[in-house]
Amino acid sequence: MKKDRSDSYDHVLKYTSIFGGVQGLNLLIGLVRNKIVALLLGPAGMGLVSLFNTSVNFLSQATNLGISFSAVRNVSELYDKGDEEQLTHYVGVVRAWTLLTALLGMVVCALLGPVLSNYTFDWGDHTLHFVLLAPAVGLMAITGGETAILKGARQLKALAVIQLYNVFIALLVAIPIYYFFGMSGIVPVIVLVALAAMVLTIRHSYRLFPLTLSRLWRRLSDGKDMIRLGVAFVFAGILGSGAEMFIRSYLNVEGGLDVVGFYNAGFMITVTYASMVFTSMETDFFPRLSAVCRQRVEMRKTVNRQIEVAILLASPMLCMLIVGMPFIIPLLFSSEFESVVEMAQVAVFSMYIKAISLPISYLTLARGDSFAFLLLEAVFDVVMVFFVAWGYHYWGLFGTGLALSSAYLVDILLVYLYAFFRYGYHVSYPVLQYVAMQLPLGIAAYVVTKVDNDFVYWTLSGIFCLVSLSISISILYQKTALWDALKTKLNKKLRGNND
Repeated sequence: MKKDRSDSYDHVLKYTSIFGGVQGLNLLIGLVRNKIVALLLGPAGMGLVSLFNTSVNFLSQATNLGISFSAVRNVSELYDKGDEEQLTHYVGVVRAWTLLTALLGMVVCALLGPVLSNYTFDWGDHTLHFVLLAPAVGLMAITGGETAILKGARQLKALAVIQLYNVFIALLVAIPIYYFFGMSGIVPVIVLVALAAMVLTIRHSYRLFPLTLSRLWRRLSDGKDMIRLGVAFVFAGILGSGAEMFIRSYLNVEGGLDVVGFYNAGFMITVTYASMVFTSMETDFFPRLSAVCRQRVEMRKTVNRQIEVAILLASPMLCMLIVGMPFIIPLLFSSEFESVVEMAQVAVFSMYIKAISLPISYLTLARGDSFAFLLLEAVFDVVMVFFVAWGYHYWGLFGTGLALSSAYLVDILLVYLYAFFRYGYHVSYPVLQYVAMQLPLGIAAYVVTKVDNDFVYWTLSGIFCLVSLSISISILYQKTALWDALKTKLNKKLRGNND
């Protein structure tokens, strides 16, 4: 079983860039698809699509037992050991549990059809729609399990290709069906897109690990650790969703629907933009960390290297985002959302912090410490709710952005202290060095946004963004094989001249 060297800056930078690019393309095509769907279906149709998709995703997350994430850990450890017999057996364990959760999800979706119809809609009976959507829940469970297998086996190129195809297939499937059938095509589109994603995924995973149905149900007893971690992951997601719902409910009561809309816009533009850098964490970084999490030196090196690359890639983009926010928000939304600018600008600093905290937080998952992971997530959710409510009460919408950054600051302190005392992790000198170089530039760019003079604004902000970008390019160039190749070439030339 051939393995790629995955402990180099080249590898981290390569796959962070690949999956970040795929995420960016996904967002771009998503905007195009939403625009076309809006023209074909109108606002009511868009609302119906959103309601059905939200319901399906919620049922999928609630019934898949977190296998799409938790299975990655053990598959990655066995893959790294090179034990093909045990790896093949565990792949069978994952598939047995995946099939069980797929059946569970379909049954739950069908049985809860009347409840979902009454809860989601205040007009008509949509029970049949939810029954017809049940296959989509099952298909998503199978796709999640097979994706976890591919992640654990480091099939990163295959995963990138699958994501690309899924984006285009969703576009090609939706447009003609919506054009000919209108809102009647919403349910078929959701099911067909889920089917296409499953077929693309199993095409790669079955080729790597052929499907064997013998003794499938007997393997269920071997997946207890996977399910324990997966359930913790599911509960953490539920807590996070509950926190977001509470925040939006509070803002609705205190400020009205407009405030909720403004908060959503600021939150989306801040988190979505940065997600292009963080999207490779679950796909590439988590499997690599799972394989070395018991080796302290390798564990520290893996986490610190991921943080270094995340800081260097994210910082220039975040600096530009702070500066360009007054123009980006009206462009993506409308001039009515100008009040979001100050909130979003200060919220950007939460992403500087997340670039450091996210790789560290994966340690609890890689080590299988489900309770610690759940506890840390619960504390963060409570802190975020309290800070946002407190921030809005005293400083309005700007206070919610300040609260987000403050909540992430508390989170990184808790996560780091736990990792330090529990796993012996500590940040490397390069991490501290890069933070000391990049964060002040982001703060300086933020200060410049308060200047009224356009010439001063653009001159100084342009300098800060350019310096941030230059620092990142220079360091990444020196850390990667390009720098090594250049040094080798220069040494050969010098030796040639000496001869």
